[in-house]
Amino acid sequence: MDRVGLWINHSKPEAITLAGQITHWFAERGWDVYTDWEKITAQGVGFLISLGGDGTLLEASREAAPYAIPVLGVNLGRLGFLCEIERNEIFDALEKITNHDYSIQERLMLTATVNDADQTFDVLNDVVFLREPASAMVTLQANLTGEPSVSYPADGLIVSTPTGSTAYALSAGGPIMSPNVEAILLTPLAAHSLSARPMVISDQENIEISLVRGEECIVSFDGYHRTAIKYGEKVVIKRAPINALLIRLGKRSFPRVVREKLKDRWHE
Repeated sequence: MDRVGLWINHSKPEAITLAGQITHWFAERGWDVYTDWEKITAQGVGFLISLGGDGTLLEASREAAPYAIPVLGVNLGRLGFLCEIERNEIFDALEKITNHDYSIQERLMLTATVNDADQTFDVLNDVVFLREPASAMVTLQANLTGEPSVSYPADGLIVSTPTGSTAYALSAGGPIMSPNVEAILLTPLAAHSLSARPMVISDQENIEISLVRGEECIVSFDGYHRTAIKYGEKVVIKRAPINALLIRLGKRSFPRVVREKLKDRWHE
């Protein structure tokens, strides 16, 4: 399939310039390049190239997952935990991909349902519960498989995938999880109890998060949508029936990525 899609972070001039160079590169080889999402999904593409940072790749992968389109992440941002290559590696990478010299890594996603299917969201990183800045501490009750399991009196709670373990959850003191781990991570934010610790649970669990103390709590889904739940309301989170698909070229193992991105904390 000689068709490729581009997912461009238009706030980055470098991404727009690089998109033009990539389009020219493919045109010389007889490929069709699409940047409009409706055309990408209607025409069908072999893969999608994300030009930006981890946030751009997160968005592209989440949107591409229902169509089973694999995504190559090009890092034009700062940290780049998820992106496979840097800007100067792009054309070598494209040669490899067009020669079918790559693999596809599946990443676990979550589906979050607010108040019994009122609203449903798919996420690749995390679902974040956060008290309003002006409000007092909230208490969030996590029920696993229908049973009360742990209570979090805190400023909030992060429910994340292994992919999301290197995002907000990492900043909150959660563990780093390999993307090959089939699990879900619960990480409290500024917990007001020494017993409220991060917890790793099976990806087969249905997780029900209820607001049992406090008037209101903001809930964010991968940062792309926000809503609010009030006292007594809940969000049910479980593994999504689809996975995100990331293109891997075999250059960056997970231990190497951790070592490179957290080098300020790494002792040689």
